[in-house]
Amino acid sequence: MTAMISGPELASALGPGAPPAERPVLLDVRWQLGGPPGRPQYAAGHLPGAVYVDLETELAGPPGSGGRHPLPDPEIFGTAMRRAGVSHGRPVVVYDGGQGWAAARAWWLLRWGGHRRVRVLDGGLAAWEGELTTEEPRPAEGDFVPLPGGLPVLDADGAARLARSGVLLDARAEARYRGDEEPIDPVGGHIPGALSAPTTENVAPDGRLRPPAELADRFSRLGAVPGAEVGVYCGSGVSAAHEVLALAVAGVEAALYPGSWSEWTADPGRPVAQGPEPG
Repeated sequence: MTAMISGPELASALGPGAPPAERPVLLDVRWQLGGPPGRPQYAAGHLPGAVYVDLETELAGPPGSGGRHPLPDPEIFGTAMRRAGVSHGRPVVVYDGGQGWAAARAWWLLRWGGHRRVRVLDGGLAAWEGELTTEEPRPAEGDFVPLPGGLPVLDADGAARLARSGVLLDARAEARYRGDEEPIDPVGGHIPGALSAPTTENVAPDGRLRPPAELADRFSRLGAVPGAEVGVYCGSGVSAAHEVLALAVAGVEAALYPGSWSEWTADPGRPVAQGPEPG
């Protein structure tokens, strides 16, 4: 199964001719760093049958020394997914407002938890050409129980090692990578040895993910090719999930550093590089 699904493909999968067991569970995970909250947007209109999932409380743990969006407790995450109707054998489609970061976070968590049939709506809500609804569904409870380990994960030590021995990509904006500005975390710069690879460059002007060949070309120029040891981090592990998704579309498996820069800089003893070079 591919990681992405188009609006027309989703409409067909939800159509009257689709077998009930193959109709995807829809998760609305609209979220934006710094707000506004996604719940009011969901209440104002969402895909028919979609259940809202909150990134801050259900797709992340409480902020602390492990970063601003550490991985959620598997029990809390599993409860949220079952409430939304997620089961192991049934496909899932996740979407957000179009940025793609939150949807990629949900995709990554489900894959990390062992679900094998998850796709992201390419282009987010704007890619849906059908009607929206304000009716909130009450799906039958699903049977999904996450078994962490389905996708590779890095901790701080692993990220530091990979920056030396493999390819560690920094998915934040270049200005934050260089340390020119840091609007959120206490220190600007990047993990020594990491390469700048802003997530925003994975997306075409129409809001959709770039074609696999374009993504493969982009990442190959950074040394991220099939078979290479690749990892990704960002500010708090959300936009980095989008980079992992883009890499997967390009045919490259990559590990996610969930704590990312917010965890790295929580320890003043960890080294920081600044400027345009990896350091």
